[in-house]
Amino acid sequence: MTGPADIRWSKGDFTERRVERESVYDGRMLHVRRDTVRLPDGATATREHVEHPGAVAIIGLLDSGELVFERQYRYPLEREFYELPAGKIDPGEPPLDSAKRELLEETGYVAREWHHLGVVHPVISYSNERIEIFLARGLEFRGSKLDEEEFLEVFPLSLERAVQWIREGHITDAKTISCLFWAEKVLNGSWPTD
Repeated sequence: MTGPADIRWSKGDFTERRVERESVYDGRMLHVRRDTVRLPDGATATREHVEHPGAVAIIGLLDSGELVFERQYRYPLEREFYELPAGKIDPGEPPLDSAKRELLEETGYVAREWHHLGVVHPVISYSNERIEIFLARGLEFRGSKLDEEEFLEVFPLSLERAVQWIREGHITDAKTISCLFWAEKVLNGSWPTD
């Protein structure tokens, strides 16, 4: 992958090439690897990283203009978070299908209109995770179908209030903050959805 065409890079190729791979842990969703890599200068180094199947995040826009939010407990940090609906991409599942499934399962909504906005890589230092961002409009409530081990509360929140919650430290989830950046640009018309 190259950078923007209008920038001249003078430092050359920084690609690290895998020499050896060790499987450290294989879970149901996450896989931890320890690789030996060859650096651009010929030396070797160790890289530990998490393989992730990918995920989707949904900016669900209600007819009121508010966004569909969730309040959910996240075990690794031992606290509740306020976040946009999201979930992992199942093997072989197109991201849009994942987004539709997750929106319905978690919030009970289906959408008439879907737009793929972009992708974010939330933890590039130690994971290959990507999150595909979708905007869902024309929402209709059908009833949620939470997974057996999933507990959350769905609530509406205005974009302005959500941005305020970021400033106040109430929203700290990286995918939600990234999505709200996209939502702000798309909903004020400065970035087209097509």
